[in-house]
Amino acid sequence: MIRHLMHCTAPLRATISSYTLRSFHSAPPLPRQPVPDLRKVLARYLRSLQPLVSEDELESTQELVEKFLRPRGQGEELQKLLHKRAERTDNWLTDWRHECIYLENHLPLPVHSSPAVILPQREYNDWVGQLRFASKLICGVLDFKAKIESPGGLKEFWRGQPLCPDQYHKFFGSCREPGTKRDRILFHPSHMSQHVTVCKNYQFFELNVYNSDGSPLTEDQIHQQMLFLRAHSKKTDKEPVGVLTTDHRNSWGRAYSTLIRDRLNRESVRSIQRSMFTVCLDATALKFSEDLYSSRTAAQMLHGGGSHANSGNRWFDKTLQFVVGEDGTCGLIYDQATADASAVLTMLRHVLDYCSEGPDLLPPRTPLIRIPSPRKLYFNFPPEIKQHVEQAKQNLDILVNDLDICCFSFPDFGKRFPRSYNMSPSAFLQICLQLAYYRLHGELCATSEVVSLRAFHHGRSDVVRCSSPEALEFVEATDDPQKSAEEKFLLLVKAIDSHQATTEQVLQGQSVDGAILALKMLCLSSGMALPALFMDTSYAVSSHWRLFTGQVSSPVDCVMCYGPLVPDGYSVCFAPSQDTITVCVSAFDCCQETDAERLSDSLQGALRDVRALIVKCRPGEE
Repeated sequence: MIRHLMHCTAPLRATISSYTLRSFHSAPPLPRQPVPDLRKVLARYLRSLQPLVSEDELESTQELVEKFLRPRGQGEELQKLLHKRAERTDNWLTDWRHECIYLENHLPLPVHSSPAVILPQREYNDWVGQLRFASKLICGVLDFKAKIESPGGLKEFWRGQPLCPDQYHKFFGSCREPGTKRDRILFHPSHMSQHVTVCKNYQFFELNVYNSDGSPLTEDQIHQQMLFLRAHSKKTDKEPVGVLTTDHRNSWGRAYSTLIRDRLNRESVRSIQRSMFTVCLDATALKFSEDLYSSRTAAQMLHGGGSHANSGNRWFDKTLQFVVGEDGTCGLIYDQATADASAVLTMLRHVLDYCSEGPDLLPPRTPLIRIPSPRKLYFNFPPEIKQHVEQAKQNLDILVNDLDICCFSFPDFGKRFPRSYNMSPSAFLQICLQLAYYRLHGELCATSEVVSLRAFHHGRSDVVRCSSPEALEFVEATDDPQKSAEEKFLLLVKAIDSHQATTEQVLQGQSVDGAILALKMLCLSSGMALPALFMDTSYAVSSHWRLFTGQVSSPVDCVMCYGPLVPDGYSVCFAPSQDTITVCVSAFDCCQETDAERLSDSLQGALRDVRALIVKCRPGEE
């Protein structure tokens, strides 16, 4: 199925197809992200609680909000501190989200943090085609890197406004470094990076991709290097050192400290960290039926399939990891600490356009210039490191076996249908998802949708709270035989409009969760006590994201997937094209209450039922 799927990262709603790419020597300065009005933000916070908590809990929280906002109270003082921070920083939110959500998160990067983008299967099924495509792909990425580093650079416009290009210059040469308490990001100047890391059979190679005069190698030259690399990467009994990067961050941090004590290991690790990006040449995965192909390929791409598959053929700390399988599978894994979905998909669009031009491999027109062969990176494995590897293998296999992924393409209609009724496709899909969850679990839950804030200077992302009183009113009425179709339709429109309005508020920098995070961080930095408002039951319920969602509409034919944020939750990624909708749902098997396949079935039923309701009430408008 994935061969024809049209997708959806992350973690992630950013409509790439509506971006305009231009090259300018100058562009209008980007606006700074505004400081939210706490009184208005907390009013919206209380609205978001209505479908999630009891009346008594809501009343208690209202009292806490009123106390917090009293004149000359804690809220007023924190608002002043936030304004001061906004005056002296490029973006008052980005650094805090970067630290709290990513660098201080101890969960493993695969599944829990790093999204995977699965591209359509290529038309080859052997190592010959694999190396040819990998060579062309590397050239395409180098071409994109040259574009963003050119005097004009790469300018993107959304709704007529420029988008912040800052993160593009951190794509290449960046890497996480694990710590026992907190990770950090290592930035090696991209103009100084001359090589990429290539992984094959759990072995790592340093592949120089520039000539001595600074010009990039041709596709033919890179292909010759790939042939050499393959000949020198036969399967061995060496430990799969890459599997260490799949472990919990504090465990990997301890292993990392031990690993780099050895000089040889330290030099090899530094080479990987300083490389522009990583290319993983995967062995053929297990064969699956056509029905399971998309879901199993998504799982393979997301985590590598486990310790006995391709998980050791990764270095998850790298910002960009391109995966090219021997069976034609290919995709990308990226680290959200440095890269966002909208920027990643813009890069992929450029790379895939490059790869689609001309034959897979052009015959050399001039004699190949002799260039240094790829350098194999070696590691020593003292007993302590071997123990760390074995423990990482066990933890990874538990995670892999626990994750359930269901990808499907919904063929009945796409975003053209809601647009024909002047409905926002993204809001339409979110309300259908609320209905699907309600039918399955008998209630609504805390739901977040990630959106891009790149319209602001150094903006990254934030979340929309999707559960609303209007959504609850609609889902309760949908299967109520006492409600007329017209009543249900009007409630649907009301719910869609409410979600769209909430989304616009976040896009304008007035996010509930961004403001709450800022208040928490200000308390920590100033030594204040944390407001009681954020220690009550309502806040815990409303921030336990049982539905973690995203949507990326893109001309890039791909599927995105990522894991749930909480053990008893789901992740749902939408990819609407004009006439179909691709969806990837994931859940953990350890939770008996969640089931990715059941939610997928419920979602398809909700989509059909909502469409039927609209057509019944407004016939002839489609």
